[in-house]
Amino acid sequence: MNDTTPTKATSNSDPTNKLRTLVDRIERIEDEKDAMASDIRDIYAEAKDHGYDTKVLRAVMRRRKKERAEIEAFDSELGRYESALGAK
Repeated sequence: MNDTTPTKATSNSDPTNKLRTLVDRIERIEDEKDAMASDIRDIYAEAKDHGYDTKVLRAVMRRRKKERAEIEAFDSELGRYESALGAK
């Protein structure tokens, strides 16, 4: 049985212990998330030091998360807007 499966034989302190366990797990993951965010910032700083435009790099990362069809639809719509506004 894993730690998310309740048992029928529970004492009065089990709900409190379960809550404490859940909170501890959330806090641990939040700490890991903060550490990862710091690592990502460091990588962007490194990219900037090597002369890369971090704004463009962030846009590339956002686009890589999307499906090809979604990117194409967005680019098409963007082109229509730019044409309507007289952009190149």
